[in-house]
Amino acid sequence: MMSTISLRVSEEERKFIQGYCSANNINMSEFIRSAVIQKIQEDLFLDEKRIQRALLNAEKEKKYSHTEVWDMLEV
Repeated sequence: MMSTISLRVSEEERKFIQGYCSANNINMSEFIRSAVIQKIQEDLFLDEKRIQRALLNAEKEKKYSHTEVWDMLEV
């Protein structure tokens, strides 16, 4: 089952998108759908890379026990 999503664009943006699709013989709905899906996938990939980088950085950090922290804070 297919659903419909609407988006508002200016007349200038519509002409720009439509012109691109016409010049490249692409269906506008398919073009917008693939652009949105690609953007989400790229963002998810970047988030995954950030998480991996943070985990690697966390492994390199010095770890302190709670008593060491209390001593540093002079508690």
